Amino acid sequence: MLLLLLLAGCGNEEQGEASLVEYQRALAQALDRSEPARGAPDNIGSLPERDERLHEITETREGMLAVYALRECRITSLVAARNNQLGRVAPPSQQWIYELELWRRLHACWHSDVPGSLSDADRVRLERLTRTKTEQLPKVSWNSLFGSEEWVRSFSRASSPLAPGDTRGIEAQFEALSWVHQATLNQFNPTWSPESSTLENHLKSLRSRPLTAELLRALLLAEQRLGEATELLADSLAADGTCRRLSATPDELHRRLTAMPAFDWLERLEALATRWLTTLDRLFESHLAPPAAVAAYRERWLSLDNPVAPLPALRRARGEHRRHWRALIESCP
Repeated sequence: MLLLLLLAGCGNEEQGEASLVEYQRALAQALDRSEPARGAPDNIGSLPERDERLHEITETREGMLAVYALRECRITSLVAARNNQLGRVAPPSQQWIYELELWRRLHACWHSDVPGSLSDADRVRLERLTRTKTEQLPKVSWNSLFGSEEWVRSFSRASSPLAPGDTRGIEAQFEALSWVHQATLNQFNPTWSPESSTLENHLKSLRSRPLTAELLRALLLAEQRLGEATELLADSLAADGTCRRLSATPDELHRRLTAMPAFDWLERLEALATRWLTTLDRLFESHLAPPAAVAAYRERWLSLDNPVAPLPALRRARGEHRRHWRALIESCP
């Protein structure tokens, strides 16, 4: 029984490819041609290394006496918590929560009556700290996401292509990205209050599976197999006597073969990938400009319109396949 369960699990991961191979075989038989040689699709590219993904943030240093002088801004205990042993090893998400709260207290303090009660030196210090933390906060929010284990895992190359029936946790991941997007847009909004527990729950959803990698690998696989099927059509169009070798009229063959599970999977895969990559795109746009290495990765693998990126490449492959079917139908009236 255990062996059967293991086999069933392996088969689930291969359902997408199995349906495309089944279509290739049926197409080859209908065209009276040999099945195509199947190549292995490339893996997705590696996410840039950590130091290439993150923005550099200069450490802010202030003595405890200087911080204490600003005690009416209610930052003393916050700074102390950040500088203790647990604060120094906090995950990126918690560092963002800390920096967000620190900026809010400094911002509120600067726009209150407190500066008027400070010495000249302390007032200048408060202004400098507020300005520095305002400039750093967008970098911190970027680093908290792109430096997190959850984000790196989403792009894991050690993953399998998404299977057609595997929807585990996908909607929760969309909700997570939507929340992070709203958090980015509202980080300078003092009336918006993020809960640390909410953030951690969304990060847990992102950690549940490497969805970005699974989608990208499914796109690459689908493009590869569909391209091989298109070559079958192209070879038939170029050969003599193609119409006589067909097992039925081209119209009938087209209706029957495009009703196979592979085409339903291609439709659903493209729709899901479009939705996911569009959501990622909005998240990128809500942040400040990414480091060069991340911008290059985004353009190559996550783009919605770069012809060599996985999603546009699959769209192009589907269009080519449809054009070859039309050419066959027109060639064999």
